[in-house]
Amino acid sequence: MTMAGMATDLVTGAFGYTGSRIAERLIGAGREVVTLTRRAQTEHPLEGRVRRLAYAFDGASLRAALSGIDTVYVTYWMRFPRHGSATWPQIVANVASLAAAAREAGVRRLVYVSVANAGPATATAYFRAKAAAEEKVRGARSDRMSVAIVRPTLLYGPGDILINNMAWSLRRLPVFGIPGDGAYLVQPVLVDDLVEACLRLAGSDEHVETDVCGFDTMTFNEVVAIVRRSVAGRAIVRHMPVSVVLGTTRLLGVLVRDTVLTRDEITELMSSYLASKSTPQGNTPTHFSDWIDSHAATVGRRWSSELDRNFRGVGRG
Repeated sequence: MTMAGMATDLVTGAFGYTGSRIAERLIGAGREVVTLTRRAQTEHPLEGRVRRLAYAFDGASLRAALSGIDTVYVTYWMRFPRHGSATWPQIVANVASLAAAAREAGVRRLVYVSVANAGPATATAYFRAKAAAEEKVRGARSDRMSVAIVRPTLLYGPGDILINNMAWSLRRLPVFGIPGDGAYLVQPVLVDDLVEACLRLAGSDEHVETDVCGFDTMTFNEVVAIVRRSVAGRAIVRHMPVSVVLGTTRLLGVLVRDTVLTRDEITELMSSYLASKSTPQGNTPTHFSDWIDSHAATVGRRWSSELDRNFRGVGRG
């Protein structure tokens, strides 16, 4: 507790996509929010409302940072390694250090945002690393600190990467390429529904591991068709070999100065990793098509840059 008894929570990535939404809800509920960040001060709406702590994962620094914290929300991750950035083993080690320090500091609850279908034998490094981080978090449980592991499926919302940039492409490009047959499954889950689940689970002291999957399970073909119809996209949709999709997205990446899609991400998509094997629990009420239709005027109007959001202007770590 700080500030005359105000409950305090730590949200990693409080200026990021999911973390900022968690932080905003907590502040609105009268809680103080602190974060570990490498970012220079920005024009983010939460600037000045979230207390910054040093981006340091050594035990002493973390224990000091976590003193008096009630709940830790871990949204810290990366979409892919980039030259000069952390490696997957470093990211997993940082999560492990954070979880261990939270236990030692007497944190009551740790909520870890993972991904559906994370596993040690999955086909890509992202999903294997998420599984390794889950194991570190699981191992940090104690009589004093409980853990919730939350596994979302395909995350979307205002300014997201995949759905927003799909809409941008369908609006502007002559052709939109779907890798393979497009029959693989996805379950889009609204970021606000994920945040609601995280906050609800933070109030419990029971160990929980759960998928947070979207209300609708559909093929990738159906997702593209819904977005194209809603935004009145002009692109012709074609099924293409993976090599062709990778080649064309690399060319698009030069145009938008971003990494549009990676081979691993195509593998994850075509392996139906973005759909849960669990039955939806009724706690993610938003239908994907309803949300897209209600945001058709704005979705895809601007490109959402991964490199701008998470690499440019951010210190190495």
